[in-house]
Amino acid sequence: MASGIFIVPLLTVCGISLHKAVAASIVSVIACSCSGAAPFLKLGLTNVRIALVLEMATTLGALSGVFLSGVLPATALLLLFAAILLLSARQMLARRREQVVAEEASLQDWATALRLHSTYPDAALGRDIPYRVKRVPLGLALMYAAGLISALLGIGSGVLKIPAMDSALRLPIKVSSATSNFMIGVTAAASGVAYFALGAIDPAIAGPVALGSVIGAIIGARFLMAVSGDRLRVFFVVVLVLLAGQMLLSAFGIHFGAHT
Repeated sequence: MASGIFIVPLLTVCGISLHKAVAASIVSVIACSCSGAAPFLKLGLTNVRIALVLEMATTLGALSGVFLSGVLPATALLLLFAAILLLSARQMLARRREQVVAEEASLQDWATALRLHSTYPDAALGRDIPYRVKRVPLGLALMYAAGLISALLGIGSGVLKIPAMDSALRLPIKVSSATSNFMIGVTAAASGVAYFALGAIDPAIAGPVALGSVIGAIIGARFLMAVSGDRLRVFFVVVLVLLAGQMLLSAFGIHFGAHT
């Protein structure tokens, strides 16, 4: 998921202005996505067709969020975001034990028409595992909501994309993570051009942050390929709960040394 949700608070705590922190986080997301996407694509974990379909809904949601920014109070948005994270954590935990069930493809199914079904390699089993994509319209709706909320709160939508693909499309957790990593790079690249044109990117800050993101992404990619899907799901649920707690504290005005 997008590293900006972690980097922006850390940089602001260190005394860096919010504007420069956001610009640096955009660069870090691009670096993280590029360095992590290569091994995922090589191994066949990323479903590029799903990424392209869902990215349209996320982008449309983000554009809607730009027009709606300032309409809703920040406290209500933070509470809503925290509730969504906790609900996502509950849904992902409920799917902890994944079972691959062979089903007949329907000619009327969106996923079949768009050829979204695929396979992914399982190192533990030593073979490719087939999976079928379900409920594409629901996935598109959730991706639109993810883009909308991310634009309203000024955060990356990767933290919402993985639960949406997991719960709606019923993708394996490793495929969701790899595909989300690919998607956040595409979204951040467009934003990065705008920040660069405005001169908001400070190389002295963005450079080291991007370097650290590349190293972390390479380690994370190896971790993703080595760890079981069950443990990865539990780890992600823990992250969602911690982020929900952070959003609840922010909603009630509790910050830890943040500067704007």
